[in-house]
Amino acid sequence: MAGKIYERKLDEKIKKFVKRKEIVGIRGARQTGKTTLLKIIANSIPDEYDKVFVNMDMVEYRRALEESPMDFVKRFRTPDKKLYLFLDEVQRVKDGGEKLKIIFDEFPDVKMFISGSSSLELKANILGFLVGRLFLYELYTFDFEEFLSTRDKGLVRLFAEKHLSFKNFLEDEGDIDSPAFTSEFLSLWKEYVIFGGYPEVVKAPDYEEKIAVLKNIFNLYLEKDIIAFFGIEDTSNFEKLLKVLAFNISSLMSGYSIASDLGIPYKKVEVFLTILEHTYSIHLLKPFHRNLVTELKKSSKIYFLDTGLRNMAIDNFTAFGRRSDQGELMENFVLRELVSGFGEWKLNYWRTAGKAEMDFVLRKGNKIIPIEVKLGGEKLGKSFYSFLEAYEPKKAVVASLDKFKKEKIGKTMVYWVPVFYL
Repeated sequence: MAGKIYERKLDEKIKKFVKRKEIVGIRGARQTGKTTLLKIIANSIPDEYDKVFVNMDMVEYRRALEESPMDFVKRFRTPDKKLYLFLDEVQRVKDGGEKLKIIFDEFPDVKMFISGSSSLELKANILGFLVGRLFLYELYTFDFEEFLSTRDKGLVRLFAEKHLSFKNFLEDEGDIDSPAFTSEFLSLWKEYVIFGGYPEVVKAPDYEEKIAVLKNIFNLYLEKDIIAFFGIEDTSNFEKLLKVLAFNISSLMSGYSIASDLGIPYKKVEVFLTILEHTYSIHLLKPFHRNLVTELKKSSKIYFLDTGLRNMAIDNFTAFGRRSDQGELMENFVLRELVSGFGEWKLNYWRTAGKAEMDFVLRKGNKIIPIEVKLGGEKLGKSFYSFLEAYEPKKAVVASLDKFKKEKIGKTMVYWVPVFYL
């Protein structure tokens, strides 16, 4: 399995735009498979065209592009022949956006695909120059469906049907399919939430190798993204902050409290959090409120975009059934799937001054769908009823380990679904 290449769902989306002039950009954390995805796309292009893959980590090529984008293209382009140019880790290029704009404007027969590991650097250095010239996508670690595709083709086909029925239900296009083979799904789901979805971790055949690969990814992240790229030498406090966040997933986050606990300036905490967000390590979830000004002033909740990286930060790979943080891992999983798979919805959490709370609130237009994550039992808390009373949504979702049912509460139809449906 180690050398096998698995297709990503993003592949099909991108291939629809291969023949268009616009640049296609892919951004995401290191080791999520951006390079592999670019190569898959390159291999799908007919051999009658020129295809060149260039790693911008290589100083020689990076300097050539910086010094003369025109000569850079001429180096690889055959006259009167379309060139597909793949530029990996393009955020490393000084004034990269300006150079790409020149190529785009001066060479109509050059189609570019670019990738980058830092959304912060891409935004500052690249994106402003490419308005109207770029289709931009985000590549995360394997989601649960992609993870299943590496394990059991039969289960992944079944999952795709259940998951589609859930998404259609959100759009008022039918009911949710009843589950099947729940124990098999949950067995694989429990592996996924412990080790996460980094491609090389998923491919690793056993427990020890998975941990070794995750440790390597973690260390490379610190060395390449934090120390080298962002120039931060205070890695000790950065690691302490990362561990504090990892121990507090699904909790409200106070930057001032963290700064006080670690004994470091609040401004440094802000810098660290910005780096973590823009290198796709964490997701800070903002609150839902009818008053946007109030919403923006409230605290965020902290989640990791890969539970394997989170578990590496606290060095805990205990099996799911023996963990004290089962509920937090479940909630983090739901966040992860909602972020990558429900991008057309606005996502928040809900909390009142009286501390009533709903884990997630999905919004699209006038539609509001609350989602509660519940590890065990069938009794819903007062907070859930408070939200239904306040907003009277047409439907609501409770994500549990294995329950599937629906019940009417006031004006709301509440659907209980296994957590892996999301």
